[in-house]
Formats: sequence, C-alpha cells, structure tokens
Amino acid sequence: MMTKPLLSYVVTAAVLAGCAGSHRTAPATTATTAPTTAGPILPGVGLDVADLDTTVSPCEDFFHYSGGNWLRNNPIPAYASSWGPRNLLGDRTQALLKKILEDAAANTRVSRGSNLQKVGDYYASGMDSVGLDRAGLKYLQPELRRIDAIISRDALRRELAHQQTLGTGAYFRAGVSPDRKNSSVYAVNLGQGGLSMPDRDYYLKDDARSTTVRTAYVEYLTTVFELLGNASATAQQKAANVLALETRLARASKSRVELRDPYANYNKIPLAEFDRAYPALGLGAMLKQNGLGAAQEVIVGQPAFFQELNTVLQTTPLAEQKNYLTWQLVSSVTSALPQAYSDAAFRFQQVQSGTKQQPTRWKRMLAATDGTLGEAFGQLYVDKAFSPEAKQKALDMLANIKASMAEHIRSNTWMSSATKTEALKKLNALRVKIGYPDKWKDYSALNITRESYLQNVLAARQWNYARNVEKYGQPIDRTEWGMTPPTINAYYSPAMNEIVFPAGYLQPPFFDPKADDAVNYGAIGGVMGHEMTHAFDDQGRQYDSEGNLRDWWTKADGEEFTKRAAVVGQQYSAFSPLDSVYVNGKLTMGENLADFAGLTIVYDALQKQLQQKYGRQPRPRYDGFTPEQRFFLSWAQLRRTNIRPEALRQQILTDPHSPGQYRTIGPLMNMPQFYDAFGCQPGQKMVRTAEDRAKIW
Repeated sequence: MMTKPLLSYVVTAAVLAGCAGSHRTAPATTATTAPTTAGPILPGVGLDVADLDTTVSPCEDFFHYSGGNWLRNNPIPAYASSWGPRNLLGDRTQALLKKILEDAAANTRVSRGSNLQKVGDYYASGMDSVGLDRAGLKYLQPELRRIDAIISRDALRRELAHQQTLGTGAYFRAGVSPDRKNSSVYAVNLGQGGLSMPDRDYYLKDDARSTTVRTAYVEYLTTVFELLGNASATAQQKAANVLALETRLARASKSRVELRDPYANYNKIPLAEFDRAYPALGLGAMLKQNGLGAAQEVIVGQPAFFQELNTVLQTTPLAEQKNYLTWQLVSSVTSALPQAYSDAAFRFQQVQSGTKQQPTRWKRMLAATDGTLGEAFGQLYVDKAFSPEAKQKALDMLANIKASMAEHIRSNTWMSSATKTEALKKLNALRVKIGYPDKWKDYSALNITRESYLQNVLAARQWNYARNVEKYGQPIDRTEWGMTPPTINAYYSPAMNEIVFPAGYLQPPFFDPKADDAVNYGAIGGVMGHEMTHAFDDQGRQYDSEGNLRDWWTKADGEEFTKRAAVVGQQYSAFSPLDSVYVNGKLTMGENLADFAGLTIVYDALQKQLQQKYGRQPRPRYDGFTPEQRFFLSWAQLRRTNIRPEALRQQILTDPHSPGQYRTIGPLMNMPQFYDAFGCQPGQKMVRTAEDRAKIW
C-alpha cells in the first residue's frame, strides 16, 4: 500500500533540532560514516523544517518531532478519512488530470473511436448527474430482468457466469493470471469472495465496532431494496436474506492472515475433479460460456470456501439467491445510478471510515476514468508531468539501491552460501519499470458513448474481462502494468519478479531532482528499497528468480529468517494506536519487513552516493541538518498522517500496512544509524537494546 507539493524553505543555522539531553539543541553530529568536519550550511529543498515540533525530542518520539506542527496545521478535510502528504500530491495531480479530462470532454471534433473520444465521453457521461437521475433504472433494467428470469439452478449458473463478466463480485473471484508454480504460463485462478463488508470479521464478531458496522450495512441493504421499488417490510426481508447468505460465506472464508500463506492458498486440480467436488457451480460450463473452454485445470485458493459455496448454491432458495445477485449487481454500480443510490452507499462508508462529506463528483469520476481508461489519458499526463531526466535519475537511484541490496546479501552473517547464490540470482533477475508502460493498452475494442454512464461502466467491465480471458494459452505478457501512470503508489509482483513505479509517484515531495540526495533517498528511495525488499519478505521470499512459488532456502536459513521476522512481528503487535486496539503484527508482517529492510538498504546506498560525491570533504548541512538527519526526516515527513478513529480501526483490521505513525518509528527504533544521526542514548524511547533489535539484512 499505498500528497504534498514540494515546499522549499531557506533557513539559517539557527534552525533547531531536538537531540538527546535537550529538546532545543543544534542538530547532532552525523554518523561515523561521515567526515568529522562539519560542512557548510546551505538552504535546502524538499524538507519543510517549519513542520517540525522541536519541543519533542527526536529520540523520544520521532513521529511528532519530524511533523508535529504539520499534524496540528493540517486537519482532515470533511471528504477524507485520513490526510497526509500523499493526499496533497493527489490534489495537485487531480488538478492536472481534471484539466486533461475536461479538455477531452469539451473536444467535440475528436475522431470517433480514438482514445481521446473515449476518455472524454466516459468522463462526460459520468459527470451528467442530471441525466443519471432522469434515466433512473432504465439502463440497468436488462440486467435486473436477467436475474428476475432465473427459474432453475441451471439458469442460476448461467447468470453466475454472466455476472463474472460484469465484475459484480458475486459469490467468488475468478480470473486468468500466471501460474504461481509455473510463471511461464497463465492459469485459471479461483478464490473466495462474495462479501460486501470490508472484512469477514464484521459478519462474525459481536464487539461494539463490528455490531455498529453490521447495523449500518443492514440499513444500506434495506434502503437499496426500497429504492428498487420494494415495500419496507419486503426490503427488510430481502436485506436479512443477503446478510444471512453472506454470513455463511464469511464463516467459510479464510482470515487475512491465513490468506498470506501462498502454499496453503495454491491447490491445482483438474477441472473435471472440481466439477465432481463442487457440482452446484457447474464451473466447466461456466468457463466454456465465458471463453475459457480450453482450460483443463484450475487453481483453487480456498477449497473449504468452495465446499460451503457448493452447499449454499444447492440449498438456498432461488428467491434468496436472486436477492443476493440483485444486491451484488446494484451495489457495484451505485455511482452510475441516481443520486439516492450513491448517497446510501456513502452513508454506509461514513460509518466505516468516519468521513464527514462525500467527495465532489468530478473527483469520483476522475478516479473512475483512471481505473477504466487510465493508460489512454495517462499518456497525456506523462507528457506534462514526467521528464526523461527525472526517469533517468530514478533509474540511477534504483541501480545504487540494488547494488546496496547485493552487498547486504553477500555480507549477511546468518545466510548460507547456497541461499545467498539464489538470493543474488533473484535480485539480478529483478525487473524495473519506471514512469509508464513501453507498450500501451489497446482500447480499440471498447465502445464508449455519451448516452449512458452505466452502459459505459458495464461495457468497460466486459471488455476488461474479455481481455483477461484472452490471455489464457498465450505467452506471459511482461509489458503489462498493474497501475496507471498517474497512480501515486508502487508495487512488487512476485509472479513477475518486478518492481513498478508509476510517474504519479515520482513527483515532489516523494521525488524531486532538485532536492539533495539525502531527501530523495529518504523519500522515494525508501519506497524503492521497500518494494525491492518485498522480494525477500516473508511472502516474497517464497518465490524464486523466475517468479515461481518454490522453496529455494536451505532449511536452516528458512528457520533463521522466520525467527528474525518474528521479532519484527512482536514489535509491531505491541503498538497500540487506540485504547484496546493493537496493530496485527502477522497481517502487517510483509509491509513492516519491507519498511525496515528497505530503509536499511537505502541508508547504505545513500552513504555510497555521498562518498562518491564528496569523498572525505565536508558535506553540506542543508537547513542546518546533516545528510543522515535529512534522510530520516524525509522518511518520516512522508508518513505523517492524521486519521479518523473509525478509519484507523478499519485499517488495523483490513490493511496489511501499519498506521503511518508506526511505519515511521518502527524501523528507526531498530537502527543504530538513526541513534548516531540524532545522538540518541540508551533508555530513550526510540532506542532499543541490542538484544531487542530486529536485524535481517
């Protein structure tokens, strides 16, 4: 998982940085890797020192020291559930994207079938809220009638196949993706699904929070069924049917922690055997109906779930299943229906996230257009926001970080030579994608008009499904991207063994070619190290250099890694952001390991960069801070976050990322390099004893 325009400030040597022994002392001398002679003090770019709270010691609470003033001065807007630098960069990016979309929508002379026409018409149809209200359910009626016409189990199975093409989320997930044990071929993968609340625990637990969300969910269900024309009592009964059915699916679903085990969630079986084990799904006929008739095997993620689903399909009355399918369809397209539907959806979202106000429609339609046609107008965004020079600088940084990772592997004291050889092989095979695809998506088969936004949404889903199905039996497409160019995020793909950084992320304050190396390495460098070391976290390490799920570790090395990773899990499980609410160290394990390992790798990459640039010459102290201090401040300032209690509780339950506060301090508390940079002493809160520190790479 997972913003702010660059703010530059010219400051003097009087800038204060709290250190050990005092809350108001000058910046500490740098770590032992730096020259002993202080360098010149220069105005800096990329860090806003006014955001610091120097009444707090960096060695006691670096999260508030590095951004306490910013946290006080940046309350969460009514339309958001949390607020941080990523949101501010998002606002700036949205302003540019809005201009691109509005220009496309206003261009009535554009040639029919062009990407520009499709982008403009999709956005324009979504912005026509008056037209949506006027149309009512007109364009949804054909789909509603299909569900209403179900009179047999066979007809039900045919409709399930159709709903798969519409991406409604009914019952389970299915799609074509690389075979995790043979990454050179595509496979049909099936996984648990069918739930509308954010997590299965909301269906199963009776604590106050779960009960509140569940009550709001029933209200949402009832409202939608009333909007569809049902009397109040009938709507309540249909809502109860849906909740009961989804609760059965929830009981059979694995937890988020259980889903993190790639071996336990990989079960390849012949299609004929699947049909014998789960006959009510009629999967063979379903795949044939949807263009996958050539498939002879399927990979089942959670067999116990499909066993229960088979029973649900066999025993639940057709009328109740039709209610469920109607709900899944309608709730998946509320933004394309009259305002009352999206208002009902937002009221439920409010209970989950604490958001006070629904985002303006243009922001919602911008996000929808990006999700559907992101590479079509992403090309225009890249031309305006991402220079070849910026791309090259990012590639240079990644090369330095990759070299640092290789050195850490070679110098590792607990890993055998056999495992090191495989680890280096995987690192050398790692693919890097920066900015935008070399090969853009072809949207020529997708028909978009201004007649109906709902028709456009459903057409785009069917086009996307067909595009996915066409991959089966074809060579693996390694040019494909899982994010659009304007996305402010990055990812690592185990099956592809690649790290991907869209142009949207490579913008200030995450990345600024004008900033000093320490700031860039602490900001986007920290992200680069994070994504790179995902290849070696508790999940990523189970895939080899070709992206295959294969154990390439010696038994002793695997056990040692698990033991060291468990220390990180224990540390994060002790963090409590709210009363009686603790971070789930097992759920967040992969992201925590990537934060910690990545920052360690990147710190050494920065030292090599500084050594190459300055040698033993005094290094400049921008804004009065040493490079090491600016590195850690840059890391921290990009993770400062204000978040509503409701959203924080949901994040703890559902998100594999720890809250920003603990992403900031968790890695630093294990790093002697941080202690040196700020002169921290044993006994201070940011300092762990040598016995308590986690160390992997």
